[in-house]
Amino acid sequence: MTTPDPWAALRAHTLARIALGRTGASLPTVEWLRFAEAHALARDAVHTPLDVAALVAALRHHGVEPAVVASAAPDRATYLRRPDLGRRLDAASAAALAPGPGGLAVVLADGLSARATQAHALPLLLALRGHLEAAGDALGIVAVATQARVALGDEVGERVQAGAVLVLIGERPGLSSPDSLGAYLTWAPRRGRRDAERNCVSNIRPEGQPPAQAAARLAWLLGAARRLGATGVALKDESNVAPPAVVIGGERRDAPALPGQSAP
Repeated sequence: MTTPDPWAALRAHTLARIALGRTGASLPTVEWLRFAEAHALARDAVHTPLDVAALVAALRHHGVEPAVVASAAPDRATYLRRPDLGRRLDAASAAALAPGPGGLAVVLADGLSARATQAHALPLLLALRGHLEAAGDALGIVAVATQARVALGDEVGERVQAGAVLVLIGERPGLSSPDSLGAYLTWAPRRGRRDAERNCVSNIRPEGQPPAQAAARLAWLLGAARRLGATGVALKDESNVAPPAVVIGGERRDAPALPGQSAP
């Protein structure tokens, strides 16, 4: 018999693996099977390649003509063993990038979950473009990058002389989030920038922070970075964008208010 967990009611409020119950001294079989499935999805997310052709076609359909670049990591195995190679462009990509219109350069990168980039990068980019156009601004160069780490955007931004670079990249999969997208904004990109000089908006996916919501936050951060002339620890997120809702069992639930806050 399965002994229910006293915290079982909390499962209605989170995707985290809590209150799983037990059968004797072990987890119930159904929970072991769910764990195995989640682990397999996470592994697949790391190793499944980005469908560059499909992403480029989708971008062109929406009026965006992207550059296609690659890191110095020649294959997935090398990429996973050598993070340093994923942070710099290969010679052909570096030579192909020329100074562009400035402004915001955007890099759509596979990272550790091409599935996240394939599914969520374009909706986020289009929503962000809407915010930029409403403010009388426009996108600069857009690049699709493979075998890429976050810092690859620094070299892309430097070579095209962008004022800022935004890297949309698949995050390391978790056991409940194999398709989580991260967005890293860096002002005045150049090789050698540190992580402390970036702002990150993470867990972008329908079950976390929806792309439209993330785009509103990023638009605010970009405007603030332009006024401040910096990103990272110097720039605090005061966008007042509502906390993301969570989709559980097909139902969207608002995030609970933090202590001292009223619910949105």
